[in-house]
Amino acid sequence: MMQNRRARLLEMLVADLSESSASAVALVCARCVKELSVTGAGATVLSHLGNGNGNGSDAGHPARGLVHATNPTSAGLEDLQLTVGEGPCLDTFASGGPVLVADLAAEGARWPAFTPGALALGAAAVFSFPLQIGVVRLGSLDLYRDTPGPLSHDEMSDALILTDLATQGIANELSGHNTADLSWLVDPHIEVHQATGMVQIQLGVSTEAALMRLRGYAFTHDLPLAEVARQVVRRTLRFTQEDRP
Repeated sequence: MMQNRRARLLEMLVADLSESSASAVALVCARCVKELSVTGAGATVLSHLGNGNGNGSDAGHPARGLVHATNPTSAGLEDLQLTVGEGPCLDTFASGGPVLVADLAAEGARWPAFTPGALALGAAAVFSFPLQIGVVRLGSLDLYRDTPGPLSHDEMSDALILTDLATQGIANELSGHNTADLSWLVDPHIEVHQATGMVQIQLGVSTEAALMRLRGYAFTHDLPLAEVARQVVRRTLRFTQEDRP
């Protein structure tokens, strides 16, 4: 049965590729919305900052580059997790297993910083699946629904198959690139990595401490982390020694 479902979804994806110039990852995300009764989908590549070993087992903060999002809310959820440093994407990357939350409002204590913002964006349920080849975790496939409710058994089966297809697409896009180097991704999150390095030099602190300072400034001033990073990169915002905690 699983093989039949995989063959069906693969056939659909091949047809999608023949009719569109979009990437395989973008088309898998779009197929998630069509097949899984979810409202939006996004795929993200992650890599640990600092002294992380990249396999999800350490406590370092992962850096990320958004590969594709089907709508602004999906992109906003990814940016929110980057800003507050918690959420389903980060949990699935750390654990290597799916993170399935059918009623986000009922689990506010799980992600106290992420949940209010996610609800405000319109997400009522979130589902994240690791993009993984063997023991190597590349990132996550993240789905959200604007009404509460779990994925059905068939939808879970299809989600796992589509995650595998997205992983293959990510692996193809990563070909020739170091998985720890996200600079090849055309994504505003890349400025976060650049800004983190600049703040690290400005304050003489570790990479993780610099990222925490950026996050703290974004949270205090109610700004997206990407916007704070953009100001740092453009040198309209500079952190000084007096800013150190």
